[in-house]
Amino acid sequence: MTHNRITLGLILVGALLLAACSNPVQTVPSPTAAPPTAEGGAVAQDTPIATTEPLAALVNGEAVPLTQYEQEVARYEADMTANQGALSAEDLAAGREQVLTMIIDQMLILQAAQQAGVTVTDEEVQQDIQALITDIGQEAFEQNLSTQGLTLEALPGILKAQMITTRMAETIIASVPAKTEHVNARHIVVSTEEEGRQILNQLQAGADFAALAQAYSKDEFTRDRGGDLGYFPQGILLSAEVEDAAFSLQPGQVSDLIQSSLGYHIVQVLDRVPDMEVSADNLRMLQEKAVRDWLEGLRAGADIQRFVTASP
Repeated sequence: MTHNRITLGLILVGALLLAACSNPVQTVPSPTAAPPTAEGGAVAQDTPIATTEPLAALVNGEAVPLTQYEQEVARYEADMTANQGALSAEDLAAGREQVLTMIIDQMLILQAAQQAGVTVTDEEVQQDIQALITDIGQEAFEQNLSTQGLTLEALPGILKAQMITTRMAETIIASVPAKTEHVNARHIVVSTEEEGRQILNQLQAGADFAALAQAYSKDEFTRDRGGDLGYFPQGILLSAEVEDAAFSLQPGQVSDLIQSSLGYHIVQVLDRVPDMEVSADNLRMLQEKAVRDWLEGLRAGADIQRFVTASP
């Protein structure tokens, strides 16, 4: 394992899980107020957890101390200021919201890991710390700790949580098959239903699909090649409606008019391959999607209560 620097205690498997933090939930005003309504799919607990310590959140009944949240916010703001200079009030608020979201997400992951029996031993943690020291040197190691406001005593717990999070993500990634069904399809997308109906009528009268795509499609990436989307597995296209249509058709068949956020589409399937190797780029996208979907599922089924606002 290569270490360039000691990362913050909030890390959620790099960009994979950070990308899943784009939909923050609502907050409630006070950490000492009565328990608010839970977010997600779970029902809020009837009996609040007895504690005198101010809380930033409760995650399935497990407390996020306000002090932990404030420490992570301070680290985040110091790191961002060092790299970008003074932050606006809006940036500070957005950053604080992201910090709490990431703390909650990591707690959800650790809870799921416990249920799944995924663990990391203390010996593995110490080996990782020693590997880091060997990699960057004792002086740089201590400097990184100081810069990020971390202590040697706190590091094993932080690193253990990160390692467990990584193992859970690796488990999800491993479930994504390297070979799966692919469809080769092409499409025409236009802005209005009326224009789409006119093109569909021409196709039904025997017009050439590729020629119509080159003449009318507003998809600049596929228009010049007759609307050809190439071979793709399910879960790749931006438009789920187009993808669903493509996987419902047999070679040679043309869809009815399909509406999506991009416009009105007509889809034709050229070929289907039941067991094709997924390209490296598509496999990475499917793996990221699998992790995002898994994390969103954890959120949806959780009882999450927030007690801090994101305002500066």
